[in-house]
Amino acid sequence: MRNHDWGTRCLELVWSVVLMLALPLTGAAADRVADWNVTAVDATLMAGENPTVQSRALAVTQAAVHDALNTIDRRFEPYACHGEPDPAASPDAAVATAAHDALVGVIAVGPLPFAGFGSADQQAAAVAFVDATYAADLETIPDGEAKTRGIAVGQAAAEAILAERREDGATAFMPYTPGTEPGDWQPTPNPLPADPPAPTDHLPAVLPGWGQVTPFVLPSSRQFQPDDPPALTSEGYARDYNEVQALGAKVSVVRTADQEEIARFWFGSSPVGWSQIARTVAADQGLDAWEQARVLALVNLAMADGVIAGFDTKYLVNRWRPITAIRAGETDGNDETVGDPTWENLLNTPAHPDYVSTHAVQGGAAAMVLRRVFGTDQVDFTATSGAPFAGLTRAFSCFSEAAQENADSRVYAGVHFRSATTNGLTLGRQIGWFTIRHSLQPVTDEEPVAALGGAAR
Repeated sequence: MRNHDWGTRCLELVWSVVLMLALPLTGAAADRVADWNVTAVDATLMAGENPTVQSRALAVTQAAVHDALNTIDRRFEPYACHGEPDPAASPDAAVATAAHDALVGVIAVGPLPFAGFGSADQQAAAVAFVDATYAADLETIPDGEAKTRGIAVGQAAAEAILAERREDGATAFMPYTPGTEPGDWQPTPNPLPADPPAPTDHLPAVLPGWGQVTPFVLPSSRQFQPDDPPALTSEGYARDYNEVQALGAKVSVVRTADQEEIARFWFGSSPVGWSQIARTVAADQGLDAWEQARVLALVNLAMADGVIAGFDTKYLVNRWRPITAIRAGETDGNDETVGDPTWENLLNTPAHPDYVSTHAVQGGAAAMVLRRVFGTDQVDFTATSGAPFAGLTRAFSCFSEAAQENADSRVYAGVHFRSATTNGLTLGRQIGWFTIRHSLQPVTDEEPVAALGGAAR
């Protein structure tokens, strides 16, 4: 199912991003890996990509960075680039070039007849930002044979992954007509006033063909097909309905202040927030450049496949959102639900079906990858929210706690039923587990010790 159609949220970042243009990236290769992930996040937002499209762009970029470093020193299996190792190449130049070329290639797709990829002007501005950042970064790397070879390595890594994704179906248009029966998804209104601010509502369904995009690691988007959601006449549906009607209302007498903060904190988190969490924990645990690149690649590959698999289920099931369901509650055939044609949810509803929640899928996938990489779920970390509700900070004691809170946030926001988040979380965990077992494996029998005092992977 698709991620939130928040193309307009990138506009909040434009001026802060532009101010960064003159600031070159500096530091060791490990710092560059993290810095270019931040650049990738900023550039995809600046390009007007919604989170669904952004998940693909970040996966492509991080796979390229991973492959570039592993062309220099083969510590982990490559994703797409299988060139001969070049130990004389500069890791700094390889990371910068791989990230730059991959980003430019995946952002500059040109105008499309459907939403999600941003306008031509937005794409051009993002490419200019990436070009300027790259030029400034290269200035900090000493000229010479190592730099030249590093640039060549980065170019090859980016081209390999871009070649794999050129015909993946991401830019294919698929027509879609909303249903009209009880339970069918229909375009949704925003609360009044819209929260976060939005120019319009009742948007058409976003990217209904995304479930047909070729996965990055999964053999099929239906590798782990979720169970069907509760039938409209079931007790389970009534339980979901009554919970979100109470907890997710714009004015709720049962939602706590902390739950409202959770709804806002996680609202724009996927995949941006989980990349931030991966960077934070990787730095805290002292991972080197190769290990950081692998973590960021695995997390983003898993999230990208989670969005693809989730969108496949979204448009297969085509389940209505809480705002539609509650306003038409008298039509669902369930005596345990009470309709309210004036009901409003707390935050804006994304323009795609309810089941399953790709927000929850991505959190489950990322948390599982991080848990397996670091050999434990029990890792303390803090995270700070970005747009559209920037500046909120929350602390966590384990990855699964964060993933569960991320899933819960969608009920508190009034945009998903509980079954969509619970089964989305399960789907994400399955995808995360599959991803780390079937991609970017260490090339030796024992994975390099990198974190938590050498905890077993």
